[in-house]
Amino acid sequence: MFKKMDIRDIPGFQIGSAEYEDAATGCTVIICRDGAVTGLDVRGGAPASRESALLNPLAANESVNAVLLSGGSAFGLSAADGVMTYLEERNIGFPTEYGKVPIVCASCLFDLGVGRNDVRPDAALGRLACQNSETNQFREGSYGAGTGASVGKIRGPLSSMKSGLGIYAVQCGDLMVGAIAAVNAVGDIYDYRTGRKLAGCYDPKTREFIDSEEAYFGLMQPDLFNRNTTICAVITNAEMTKAHASKAASMAHDGMARTIRPVHTTFDGDSIYVMAHGSVKADVNAIGILASYAVAEAIMRAARPQGNTYGLNGGADF
Repeated sequence: MFKKMDIRDIPGFQIGSAEYEDAATGCTVIICRDGAVTGLDVRGGAPASRESALLNPLAANESVNAVLLSGGSAFGLSAADGVMTYLEERNIGFPTEYGKVPIVCASCLFDLGVGRNDVRPDAALGRLACQNSETNQFREGSYGAGTGASVGKIRGPLSSMKSGLGIYAVQCGDLMVGAIAAVNAVGDIYDYRTGRKLAGCYDPKTREFIDSEEAYFGLMQPDLFNRNTTICAVITNAEMTKAHASKAASMAHDGMARTIRPVHTTFDGDSIYVMAHGSVKADVNAIGILASYAVAEAIMRAARPQGNTYGLNGGADF
C-alpha cells in the first residue's frame, strides 16, 4: 500500500541541521519558502515553544515559513532569531506594508545536562542550519536537534542512554508523508513491532535494562525528571486546512505512544507539528495514519544502537 521514500523528495521543503558539537547541542530547521499550512498538537506537560498560538485553527495566520526543532531548553528558542533573519534577507514571510514578516515556529528539548550547559543554540546556529538547508544537509543520530538528546531518565543521567535525530518518510500513491523526530524522552524506546526495548533506562552495575514505568512507581522523585521532551515535525505534499493539520498532528502522537513508554508525562514537552504544502487531495485520516507510522519509525531510528557518545552509552553497548 505504501513504500519508504527519501524525505528530501517531498517537494516544497528544505531541511538543515547545525550543531555545536563540543557543547553537545544543535538545531534542525524545516523551511517552506511558499508557506506551509501547519498544525500542532502538544501532549507533554513541559513544552518550550514559540508562536504556538498562531497554529490554532481560529487564529488568522494561514501558513508558516519555518519550524525549528532545537536543543537548549527555552534558551534554544533564540535560534529562531537566526531563522527569522535568514528568511527576511530573502524576502520570505507574511506581507505587510512595512515588509514581509517571517512566520517561524519553534520547539525545544532539554539537553543542558549533556555536554556544556552554558552553550546553547543561538541565532548564529539557527542561521547556519538555514544555510545548510539549501542543500538539505542533515544527518540522523547525534546531530541537529538530536545532538544532546538522551532517553530513559527515570533514574537520572547515570542510568540514561544516548538517542538523537531520526527521519523517516513514506509514499502512498501521490501522497507523501515524512517525519523528523528529536527524541529526548524520560521514557524508554521500544520496537513497536516486536516489543523489544531499543534504548532507555538501565542499571549501570548489571548493564541490564530497567522498565521505566515500573521504576517510576518505585522512585517518585520529580527533581530527576527535568531533562526531557520529544519534538517532531511531519511534512506532507497534501492539501490541508489548519484544522486538518492539527488533527493529523493529534493522530501522529500515536507513533509516540507506540514507541515510547512512558510518554506524554508532565516531565516531557512532547510536541508534533504537521506542515502541509502541496495539492494532493487526501483524506485527513489517511494522512494521520501515515504520519503516526512515520513518527514511530523515525523515533526508532533516533534510538538505534550507537556507541558511547558524550559519555552516554548507546544500544550497541548492550
